[in-house]
Formats: sequence, C-alpha cells, structure tokens
Amino acid sequence: MTVSGNIKGLKKGTLYLQQFKDSTLAILDSLEIKGDGAFNFSTEVSEPEVFYLYLKKEDNNDINDRITFFGEPGTITINTAWNTFDTDVEISGSKSHEKLLEFHEMASKFNIKELGLLQQASNLDTEKDSLVLDSLQRLVNQNTISRYRYALNFGLNNGNSYATPYILMTEASEANPKYLDSIYKGLTPEVAASKYGKEFKVFLDKNN
Repeated sequence: MTVSGNIKGLKKGTLYLQQFKDSTLAILDSLEIKGDGAFNFSTEVSEPEVFYLYLKKEDNNDINDRITFFGEPGTITINTAWNTFDTDVEISGSKSHEKLLEFHEMASKFNIKELGLLQQASNLDTEKDSLVLDSLQRLVNQNTISRYRYALNFGLNNGNSYATPYILMTEASEANPKYLDSIYKGLTPEVAASKYGKEFKVFLDKNN
C-alpha cells in the first residue's frame, strides 16, 4: 500500500503512519516535514485494515491531530490542510474507506439531532418543564433506535465490505446480539476470514 498526499500550509512537523498491533498503536513509518507538506509512505498490506496518519505539529499547540482511514493494497491519496488536518480531509483509492465514510456521513446526522435535543433539554427548568423534558427524552430514545436500525441495515446490505465488521463493532456493539449474528452470517467468506471478521466473531461469541 502506498499512502501519499499533501498537507496544505504545513511548514514544520512530523507525520506518522500508525496501526494497532496487539492492542498497541505502533509506528510503521514517519516523515519529518520542513517547508513542504507533500508526503509518501509505503507498507505491506495483506487485506484492508484501519490505519492512522498522526501529525505532530511544531506550533506550540498541545492538541495534535489523527486521521483514521481504511487502508488496502494499492495507492491511497490523502489531501488535507495543517489547520483542518482531521476535520476536512479528502481520501481516495480505498473502497473500504468509501464505505466507512458512507456510514459516518449518515451516523453524524443522528449525532447532530441528538445534540440538538439535549441542548433543548439543558435550557429547560426541570420542575416547570417536566412534560417537555419527557417528550425530548422520548425523541432522544427514538433517535438512538433509528441510529441502530440504520447501522444494522447497513451491515445487512454490505456483507461484502471489509469495513462492515469494523463498523458494527465500533458503532453498534450494544445492538441486539441476534441481529448482529445475522449480519455476521451474511458476510462473504473473504470478509468473515479477515482480521475484523474474526474479531467480530470473537465479540459475538462473548456476548451470546
């Protein structure tokens, strides 16, 4: 896998390619950037997996930035800017990442709706507005159910994506095990035999 791209406006910093190995975030490669935000990494990949680009900026800012992406064999292009490193990023060349992005774009709508409802609730008087609070709580619960329903439908409709078991474990782990088991059974043999397919099976066995 080749990961290349540009970090617009970055003058100085260190960029790391990272991956979880045995529950530890390992550094696969690093690059010191001076005056030019272009970068290129290359590493061996046998199947689609989650990787991270971590930027340690030399700007006296304690908050550093990390991009999560699904890597896979081939060429992946990542373009971003130093000041919006992990919030406004373009990633191309990975079918698995496209599926991850598709899921997150929809999931974020549920998250935004929930934040709006909780904000409304925080502005109310607990005693005076108890009926309104109860109504808002019901809407929050309905939104949560809708979010899980979307995640489960996504899993059922994308059994051929390596991103699916990863998404279900990270975004819908509290869903009904019976439904999660149905999704596992719908995975293609290749996906079921992958790293996250195997981890999904272990997760299901522990929770059934």
